[in-house]
Amino acid sequence: MSELHSTTLTVNGKQYTRDVDPRMHLADFLRHELGLTGTHLGCEHGVCGACSIIVDGRVVRGCLMLAVQADECEVTSVEGLAGSGGLSLLQEAFRECHALQCGFCTPGMLMTLTAILAENPNPSEAFLREELSGNICRCTGYSGIVKAALTVAASLRGRKGEAA
Repeated sequence: MSELHSTTLTVNGKQYTRDVDPRMHLADFLRHELGLTGTHLGCEHGVCGACSIIVDGRVVRGCLMLAVQADECEVTSVEGLAGSGGLSLLQEAFRECHALQCGFCTPGMLMTLTAILAENPNPSEAFLREELSGNICRCTGYSGIVKAALTVAASLRGRKGEAA
């Protein structure tokens, strides 16, 4: 067995310190150590995007990043999107635009789009489709997902400074 390494990271605004196996992936850490099961594991090869999370402001694949690599990092999982007042703008738009069906890809889509909209509050449909090409959805055809993102982008341009 590998020697455990003390790892401290902030997840959804709360700091955690755990002794972890250096081979444990960040998605497994979130799910098994912290009980945050919203991060889904699909392919476990970084291809499907279901495990997408935000680490220090950038979207990463939780199945490819080791938990020890997130030491001293700020991590946001899908559980961190909703504020105390309810769903985030993007989560609400997913509901209103019928952007989910089975829901398996939804956490990864939400995380990817949250990061995209933080960087680009005025994306085109073509840009969004290209950026989402790394997140596989077998159910929706992406139409509702793109519509939700465009709806939120328009809203954010009207409410500068509010998070997706």
